[in-house]
Amino acid sequence: MVNKKKKSILTKLLLEIAQTQPSSFAYFCAPNQVTKRMGPFTHDYNHTEENDPHVQRCREIIKKYPQVKELMGRNPQSIWYIIGIVVFQVFIAYMVRDLAWYWVLLAAWCIGAFANHALFVMIHECTHNMVLKSRLGNLWAGILCDLPNAFPSSAGFRKYHLKHHAFQGHYELDADIPSIWEAKLIGTGFIGKTIWLLLFPVFQGLRPPRLKEISFANKWIWINLVSVIIFDVLVWMFIGPMALLYLAASFFFSIGLHPLGGRWIQEHYLVAPPQETYSYYGPLNKLAFNVGYHNEHHDFAYIPWNNLPKLRAIAPEYYDTLYYHTSWAKLTWKFLTDKELSLFSRSVRSERSVVDVSSSGEADYTKRREIMEESSAA
Repeated sequence: MVNKKKKSILTKLLLEIAQTQPSSFAYFCAPNQVTKRMGPFTHDYNHTEENDPHVQRCREIIKKYPQVKELMGRNPQSIWYIIGIVVFQVFIAYMVRDLAWYWVLLAAWCIGAFANHALFVMIHECTHNMVLKSRLGNLWAGILCDLPNAFPSSAGFRKYHLKHHAFQGHYELDADIPSIWEAKLIGTGFIGKTIWLLLFPVFQGLRPPRLKEISFANKWIWINLVSVIIFDVLVWMFIGPMALLYLAASFFFSIGLHPLGGRWIQEHYLVAPPQETYSYYGPLNKLAFNVGYHNEHHDFAYIPWNNLPKLRAIAPEYYDTLYYHTSWAKLTWKFLTDKELSLFSRSVRSERSVVDVSSSGEADYTKRREIMEESSAA
C-alpha cells in the first residue's frame, strides 16, 4: 500500500514537471501515459490532427538559443568526400572484376553498402543545397554521388524528399509514407517484411504515381537517368559485368536488407508513439555523416551533417528527452520479428501545411523553412 502511494506521488510529480517543460520532456517523463493508449498500428496508420512537431520545436530552440543559427550553412568540404568515395567504389569494383559472383556479393555487403550509403547521405546534403553554393552545382554533385549506385535516384530523391519536409505525414504528398496497398501486401510477418527490406528501392519507386499533385518528370530526372546509364555501360565495357554487379548489389544492400537498412525504420516508424520522428545516436553515424540525427535535421534542415551533433549539444533538453535508437541492427531485427510493427506504423495527417503545393518546384519547401525561422525570430 505504501509502495503504491509512493508510486502515485512520483507519477504526479513527473506530470507536474512535464507540464512546465517542452513537449518532448513531457513525453519522456510520462511515457506510459502516452504509449498505453496508442497502437499497435497493423491495419491502419496513426491518424493525427496534430501539426508535425518540428515547427514548434524549431521556434522554441531558436528563441532560447539564437546561436544555433551560426550552425546553418554549407559544408563545402563535403564535395571532397563525394569524390573520394566515388573513386573508392570504382576502385573496389575494379578489384572484384574477376571474382565469383558470391564473393562479389560478399564484398558489396561488407564494403560497398557502407560506401553507397555514405553517398546517399551526400545526395541528401546536396538535396538541401548544403554542399556547393548554387542549386545547379548541388544538382550536379548529387548526380556525381549517384554514379556508383548503378540506378538513378538523386534527382527523384530531391523532388520527393523536399516535399517530405514540407508536408510530413500527408499521404497524398509524402512519398516516405508506404502506400496502403504496400502495407497490406507486406503485412506483419517476418517473411513479408524481409522481402520488403530486400526490395526497398523497388517499393519506393512505386509510390510516386499516388502523389498526383506532384509532377514526376523534369529535365533533371532525364539528365540523371542518362548519366547513370552511360556510367553503367562504361563500367560494363571497360571493367566487366562483375564490377557492375558489385555496384548494383552495393546499392540494394545500402538501403535494404542490411543493418544500414535500419535507418529507414529509425526515422519515422512508431516504436514509441505518438512520437513520429526518431534519431539514431550510434557508432555508424561515423560512417554515415551523422544522418542518424534525424530529429535535429527535421528541426533545422539547413544545418549540415558536421554541425548536427553541435545542435544536440546546445539544446540537450529538446533531444535527449526524446526516444532515440542506438543500434540500426537491433532495430532492423525488432522490425522484422515484432508483429506489432508494420508499414502502417506511421503517423499521417489530413490538414495541409501552411504553404501551397508547388507541383514541379521547390518553393513550398523553401517557404516553409522561411516561415519556421521567421516565426521563431519574431
